[in-house]
Amino acid sequence: MTKISDAQLTENGLTEMAAGRILLIACGALAREILNLKKANGWDHMDLTCLPAKLHLYPEKITEAVTEAVAINRASYDEIFVVYADCGTGGLLQTACDDMGVQMVAGPHCYSFFEGNKRFADISESEFTAFYLTDFLVRQFEAFIIKPMGLHHHPELRDLYFGNYEKLVYQAQTDDPALTEKAKAAAEILGLAFERRFTGYGDLEVTLKAL
Repeated sequence: MTKISDAQLTENGLTEMAAGRILLIACGALAREILNLKKANGWDHMDLTCLPAKLHLYPEKITEAVTEAVAINRASYDEIFVVYADCGTGGLLQTACDDMGVQMVAGPHCYSFFEGNKRFADISESEFTAFYLTDFLVRQFEAFIIKPMGLHHHPELRDLYFGNYEKLVYQAQTDDPALTEKAKAAAEILGLAFERRFTGYGDLEVTLKAL
């Protein structure tokens, strides 16, 4: 992020450079998607800062990390928008955002808003045995699925973790044959049927466009 000198401060405490600008505080797992959307739509009034994607392995830490990021950046922007859904915080992130007066993406998690929150709610009852992967998780399958679960050392644990799942649903944000092949390989590793579903950016794009 560009540093701004004290001389650029206006009377209302905002910087001239940041006047009218929006800061997106996002999960690192969404960085590529947000940058693609910014470029495609010419959203030059938006800046992006990302928190580590691995916070999803420790959702109890997300709310504190977001709160700190808002506090650090609040004085430099007209508006701050949090690009996280609930993401396993049990409503704590929404409460914190309400207390801070900032908005966040609606939905329980990224699988829902990529699918479209309404559609995901409609199909979730019939897909409770589905395991979802996004573009990011396909790219980072080993780092975010295999290694944290210990499957690289103990592949025999696979059925313990995934025995109640029936299929792997790859929610594709992009048309990338190489990613599709990686997703198929992931389904095979987990012993699950494979389904590719092109979602695009879903409600993420709709929400950012509204800004």
